[in-house]
Amino acid sequence: MSSIEGSDVKKVIVACDAGMGSSVLLTSQLKRTLKPYGVSVAHSPVDRVPDDADLVLCHTGLADRARTRVPGKVVIAFQMYLGDPVFAQVEQAIRDGGTLAD
Repeated sequence: MSSIEGSDVKKVIVACDAGMGSSVLLTSQLKRTLKPYGVSVAHSPVDRVPDDADLVLCHTGLADRARTRVPGKVVIAFQMYLGDPVFAQVEQAIRDGGTLAD
């Protein structure tokens, strides 16, 4: 299990595989949400997550692949691309301080 303090998150990667566009919409939404906290958000295929990612968000079905790609990094899985409670938890930890763990 990996963890990171919300205040240490500077780069979030939304990792995907399907190419359906949902993850691109999520990336845009998170860019707006996390920008006030100095956090950059980028989109990446799950098999090419950059090594400098602080936090990886991906659909539950891709979490194991993401963890293999960037061992030791926090990978948080979600069920729904829009409205999943995970996103509010991530924002709260970054905004107010708190630990994020996978």
